[in-house]
Formats: sequence, C-alpha cells, structure tokens
Amino acid sequence: MPTNFYFQSGNTSGTTSEQRLVEDLVIESLKIYGHDVYYLPRNIANQDPIFGEDPLSYFSQYYPLEMYLENVEGFEGEGDLFTKFGFEFRASATFVVSKRRWEESVANNAEDLQLTTRPSEGDILYFPKTKTFFEIKYVDFLNPFYQLGKINIFKLKCEVFEYSSERFNTGNAEIDAIDDKSEDQYAYQFLLEGGDDLLLDSGDSLILAGYSISEIDPLANNEDFDTLAYDGILDFTSINPFGEVLVRN
Repeated sequence: MPTNFYFQSGNTSGTTSEQRLVEDLVIESLKIYGHDVYYLPRNIANQDPIFGEDPLSYFSQYYPLEMYLENVEGFEGEGDLFTKFGFEFRASATFVVSKRRWEESVANNAEDLQLTTRPSEGDILYFPKTKTFFEIKYVDFLNPFYQLGKINIFKLKCEVFEYSSERFNTGNAEIDAIDDKSEDQYAYQFLLEGGDDLLLDSGDSLILAGYSISEIDPLANNEDFDTLAYDGILDFTSINPFGEVLVRN
C-alpha cells in the first residue's frame, strides 16, 4: 500500500525544509549541551592486509568539533584496575556528533581519510576537559533511525586509547605531548653505521635493554637476580656464547 503523499512526500517522511530544520536544531543542541572535542584522523602508512594492523600509523591533523557526551554520569567500562602488568584505566564513552558538522570540518578538509562518508574506527578523539584520548571502536549511524527520512548524527562508541608506537605530530602541543615518551624511547634505539634506525620486520624500533630496565619498569630487580645468580645458578650471559651450561663456583 503506498504511503500518504501529503505526510511522507513520496519516498521520504519529510520535505527538505523540514529535514534541514531538524538538523539545525540538532546542531544547536550539540553546541549548547556538548563539549569541545578534537578529532584526529589516523593516517595509514603500511597496513597489514591480513591482521589489519599498522605499527607505522601516525596522526598529523586535528579538527575541533562540538560533541555531546552521552554518558552523563561519567565514563563507563571497568574503570581503574590494578593488574599484574600495572595500573590500567579501562573506560568507555559514547560521543554524539552532527553528520553535517563532521563533513564540514573533517571530511572537506582532512587528507588521506580512511573513510570519507563517516568517522572511521581507529581514529582518535581528544577530550580536553579530562585530558583523555579515546579510540573509536564502532560508529553507529542508524540511531535514531532516519528522522524525517535523514541521518543527522553519528554515535561514536569509544574506549580509552592505549598508546603503542603511533606518532603524533599535529602541531598542537597538548595533543603531541602523548608522544614525549616515545621520543625518549627513540634515544635508546639501535642505529646503523650510517645513522639510520635499525627496524624490525614489523617496522618497530629495536630498543636497548638498558632502557627497558631503567625506564619502562623502574621496580625491576634485575641487579638482585644477577647478584644471586653468581652462586651456583646457571649462567646464560655473553660469557658463554656457545650454548654450553656454565656454573659459577
């Protein structure tokens, strides 16, 4: 049975002027109740086609946008955890952004976007109010479902970003500060005779063991183990390069 033309205007549920009005109201609401958030698109350098990973990916652009934090009572997720690997902060959040505002600010200006029609999983959001980086895990673009026959918002379901080897060079000092640790780490990496970095097959840098002991794990008791190993414990150091077991007396 065909729908009522006077209410649905053919294949849509609203006229263009009505759709535009609702979209303008959505944007105004986000500007009133939302927060300033920086959108950082991920630049892909050499993605693994099998695992979908890219250890050489980097962030060189940032775009301010108004977004509404849907979790009004705070971040969700498991929160603060103390595990055997150290302290972890596991939190999740859902940010709401206007489709038109994302297209105007990001899609029309950014370079090398993974997706040009919507935000992409793997991109980063920086929330200045709590100085937290969030990684987009899922983009919901059908909720609410076609108000007046048009999609007006994206819901970005995010988790706290876990920094690994990504490079940040956006020009914003507050954002690029996350990369300070990696810059310190690069000072301890192996170099070739020509001064170039010695890289592994995965593209990661090869770091001196001394950095791992003094910087990454300051509570490590390697010196104590080395002292105890002097009496009757098997020695696997460079003193024994041929693989034979050497016992110190």
